[in-house]
Amino acid sequence: MVVSASGPWKGGAARQPGVQTRLLAAKVLAAVAGRGRSLKAELAAVLPKLDDGRDRALLEAICFAALRRHAVYEQALRQWLQKPLGARDANLKGLLLAGFAQLDALQLPAHAALSATVDAARALGRERQAGLVNAVLRRAQREGFPDVRAEDAWPAWLQEHVRRDWPAQAGAVFAASLQPAPLWLRVNRQRYPRDAYLSLLHEAGIEAEGSALAADAIRLPVAVPVASLPGFGEGAVSVQDLSAQQVADALAPAPGARVLDACAAPGGKAAHLLERDPGLRLLALDVDARRLQRIRETFNRTGVGASAQVRAADAADCAAWWDGEPFDAVLLDAPCSATGVIRRQPDVLLHRRPGDIDALVAQQARLLDALWQVLAPGGVLVYATCSILRRENQQQIAAFLARTADARIDPLPEGFGHDDAGTRQRLPGEHDGDGFFHARLVKNH
Repeated sequence: MVVSASGPWKGGAARQPGVQTRLLAAKVLAAVAGRGRSLKAELAAVLPKLDDGRDRALLEAICFAALRRHAVYEQALRQWLQKPLGARDANLKGLLLAGFAQLDALQLPAHAALSATVDAARALGRERQAGLVNAVLRRAQREGFPDVRAEDAWPAWLQEHVRRDWPAQAGAVFAASLQPAPLWLRVNRQRYPRDAYLSLLHEAGIEAEGSALAADAIRLPVAVPVASLPGFGEGAVSVQDLSAQQVADALAPAPGARVLDACAAPGGKAAHLLERDPGLRLLALDVDARRLQRIRETFNRTGVGASAQVRAADAADCAAWWDGEPFDAVLLDAPCSATGVIRRQPDVLLHRRPGDIDALVAQQARLLDALWQVLAPGGVLVYATCSILRRENQQQIAAFLARTADARIDPLPEGFGHDDAGTRQRLPGEHDGDGFFHARLVKNH
């Protein structure tokens, strides 16, 4: 597939090998870094425009690397350009960021990276700026990039939060959050025991190892395309981080229990619970009706959920969806700041604002209070986030316990992370997992 010459892409340069990938990378980076758009959403929109899986992988790699190293590359542009690029030059700036990522983080062969990126400038209709792109990239190749501290990638206000919450670990958090995340797999127990699937990977020449912290988890030191994983299309295995897989262990519903996954999309955690026990009576909710299809697709691919219910609803508005029968177990994987998964969502550092935390904390409290009402006496509610901020995590749970007389903490074991008044917090990169918070709450009889 070739990018159309209509719109911003001009001339035959777009048809040169590798140019289209750079053009699309420039477009994504301009939207994310310049206009506040979601990296995930932008990639979802452009990846289908590339027919070759290798090109799609390169596009993703360029965008992730450019955003992880955004603070470094911005400093380089400030030093090397006589005047900053304006809003009209957003695609050109995106192209420079893409060029930097290729030379620096990805270590692509310089000639190919330079040639394709300069041709991409011409394809943008920026013939006059093609020389500028060439000159700036050659300077980067010659001089290398300025030294920028890992913490400087974080907004000052968010740095303060991390330093206050995790003074001894803050430096490690900043550094780990800018590193590429490993590929973690979750083996579907309905298809294979983990050891059997590990054997399949080894037979396919894929290096892999199990984790002692999660019974279904496999870590790949070197990532591979999911299409190359044995049985992926048939649901034998799913991509899911170690920390997220531990939710199933934290909830640990009894066989055949009635279970609510209150914020379920895209359905990975619900599928994991059903892979362990297809007899669960599970209801998966999500406030965004458009995301329900993702849950159904996850269930269909993994072969679970035939008897599960999927509904669009605001979980906090119980009157709109609850039939009055209490749940034995409730999973609240709450909306959060995503500060624990910056290595997977580097655009968080560009988009998050201080007021977001206040709004999220209020939303989390609203969900906790509402969902406690649908939990049976003796039942378990697991509150989980991919945040590392105490306001969203331990302090949120402490406030909930203070106002909820029939709630108590059931402490989780050490394998879930740092102990924090009975709750558990893993920080980014620990055991190669994402930053993640778990709290297991029991409702007194």
